[in-house]
Amino acid sequence: MTDPGRQGDAEPRRVDARLVPCAAAAWAATAAGLHGGPPVAVPVTVVALAAAAVVFAGGMRGPVRGHTGGRILLATLVVAAGFGGAIAVRMDFAEAHPLADAGMRGSWITAEIEPIDDPKMMRRNAFGGDMQVWFPADLHHVRIGTRSMATGGAVVVFAPAEGWANVLPGQRLTIRGRAAELPGAGTAVAAIRADGAPRHAESAPAVQRWAGSVRDRLTTAAARTLTPAQAGLLPGLVVGDTSEVPDDVREDFRVAGLTHLTAVSGANVSIVLGAVLLLVRAFGIGPRTGTCVAAVALVLFVVVVRPSPSVLRAAAMGAVGLLALVTGRERQALPALSASVGLLLLLWPDLAVDAAFALSVAATAGLILITPGWVARLRKRGWPRPVAEVCAVAAAAYLVTAPIVAAVTGTVSFVAIAANILVTPVLAPLTVLGSLVAVCATVAPVAGEVLAGSAAPMLWWLLTVADHAASVPDAEASVAGGLPGAATVIAIALGSGAVLRHRRLRAATVVALLAAVAVWLPIRIWNPGWPAAGWVFVACDVGQGDAVVLATGDGRAVVVDAGVESEPVDRCLRRLRIDHVAMLMISHMHADHVGGARGVLAGRTVDTVMTGPGATDREGGAALLATAAEFAVPVRQTRAGEVIRVGTLTLRVLAPTDENALPGAVSENDHSLVVAAGTVVGTILLTGDAEADAQDRLLRNGIDVRADVLKVPHHGSRTSSARFLAAVRPRVAVVSAGSGNPFGHPHPEIVGALTDLGTQILQTDVHGDIAVVRAGSGALAVVSDTRGTIDP
Repeated sequence: MTDPGRQGDAEPRRVDARLVPCAAAAWAATAAGLHGGPPVAVPVTVVALAAAAVVFAGGMRGPVRGHTGGRILLATLVVAAGFGGAIAVRMDFAEAHPLADAGMRGSWITAEIEPIDDPKMMRRNAFGGDMQVWFPADLHHVRIGTRSMATGGAVVVFAPAEGWANVLPGQRLTIRGRAAELPGAGTAVAAIRADGAPRHAESAPAVQRWAGSVRDRLTTAAARTLTPAQAGLLPGLVVGDTSEVPDDVREDFRVAGLTHLTAVSGANVSIVLGAVLLLVRAFGIGPRTGTCVAAVALVLFVVVVRPSPSVLRAAAMGAVGLLALVTGRERQALPALSASVGLLLLLWPDLAVDAAFALSVAATAGLILITPGWVARLRKRGWPRPVAEVCAVAAAAYLVTAPIVAAVTGTVSFVAIAANILVTPVLAPLTVLGSLVAVCATVAPVAGEVLAGSAAPMLWWLLTVADHAASVPDAEASVAGGLPGAATVIAIALGSGAVLRHRRLRAATVVALLAAVAVWLPIRIWNPGWPAAGWVFVACDVGQGDAVVLATGDGRAVVVDAGVESEPVDRCLRRLRIDHVAMLMISHMHADHVGGARGVLAGRTVDTVMTGPGATDREGGAALLATAAEFAVPVRQTRAGEVIRVGTLTLRVLAPTDENALPGAVSENDHSLVVAAGTVVGTILLTGDAEADAQDRLLRNGIDVRADVLKVPHHGSRTSSARFLAAVRPRVAVVSAGSGNPFGHPHPEIVGALTDLGTQILQTDVHGDIAVVRAGSGALAVVSDTRGTIDP
């Protein structure tokens, strides 16, 4: 494919798509094997081989010989068989691995591993206590009980964050922990939950120490000269290190459709290779030597930024392009992409089920297949070339990735195209400047800091665009996740394409849209659909955690728990237009309930923070006290028997009692505050993570737990007592759980028990933010932010 910018206004030449079926077959066979294991991969291989034999035998008599379509079909079937067989062998190895059996039994092990990526903080930690890190690693040796063996295999390690800050990829580590099953598709044999820092650590390879130094120097230079938000963003844009990106920036980029900017991908590789080749030509170096220099730069770039799916895909494509340059053949983008997909799936088959890899490949394919034609059409209509190219690139990338985003996240952004168009002018210069900062900061830190400071205006622009785009009302919409969501987006895209092809349909659509906007805009301003009118209770979607908001009837609110991160609960409160919190009540000290407290306290008036008896003396209490002191908010304790009245709310504290709140007497979950809230729609029972022991204690003490609405204990874990649920007998049960959480919350047993009681069950991972409102004479109505009104 020829660059549209070099063809004038002519239509782009056809692309060579002969390798596309082979790449698709490799991807499909690998994904099928990863999901189904050998029972699926082996039949795929056998069927593909049989079909290939039939096609080949028929071709010997004429149809395939000399026929391009027949040869492509034959090659596709052979590739499907080859990749199916390869993944069958890999999955058989993973399933038969001794560590897989140890994972099923939860055995303690000692393992010698080699990380293949930096330890990353778990953004949504649901384990409580200290924050966790995770990283993929290669296994070299394992001791299970008395068995000691040298063996290979891929594992995923989870560990307390402390003690892992200086660990680098390629570093041999000895760790101790429990083996565990790893949910989801993949070739990893098991997970390892380390009990602490590595027991022994060898020195990392020199190249990885150098790469770690480059990343650290870049982060340091940015931190010394830029604002915290800018300093966190620059390493993300240059080397994909998002560890210091603030939560609010992370969320703004997600809503605005700009997250891909911090996932180093093909654009970064193209810019870096282009800069190197221009420099090589400036020094008069020949094409072959220059290509070797570019290849070395490409390898070093991948080492520094770490081999993420998008980087691997882009690097493979770059390698194919360099090979084409050396051999003198014209580079064809689509064959290069197809070849890179096949090569990467051969080396790292887990990429077949990696959403980031799919997004990267789809975006590149869209730029190859769609962008040139759109640029040519816009140029014919008089658009300036730079404007046409920027708009076409942003629109094409959005069009092909929206179905994947919808399937994975259940959301569709309405501001992504505009946001990407607005930030495009600064991306190339910012990437080049950021790369210079990384290089200079390594050899001359002062020069690196000066260059980092000069990036401030461009970083400010990126942050401003993301903030304003994310603040647009209804900036994103929720759709069904998985295949239904993807199918919905594809259907809308196809319908829109059909409309745009016909002049009369275009005119009618424009009129209809203008009419809809004329009706929607006044309603959205004067009577917005969210927050729901007359809402009394809202369960915020904060992922795998709890955050509940109760209206007090006077414009204030009581917030119970805050999730694990500050941004989700803050965004929920902003959407509810809450700027005055009468009380922040923390049910217990696990991170998925208290970790986001700053998101409640920052930027609004908070009268008091309330905890259970002895809570601030337990793990996590000191951090809560420090955060509250930072915002000058008093902290006090409550206990069973206290009645608190706030506006129209009456809060009765049912548990824990003083004798049950002694440190160490019960689990942290059973320290949870259990509160019955009297509201205008009836009683709402808030249970924190109270488990069966605490629930049975309430029943033995004769406490009335009957309620109209139940915040289901412990995210719907099966640690709840069926007797307790029957005693509550709620009309509505709300489960706060994270989408795709690894714990299986809510558990089918709990869902079944509530269903048998005739309870309407709603889940934040399915419905998003959920509100209970007053309807008519006080009857309950449940409103979900993403699913409309539901009558229980």
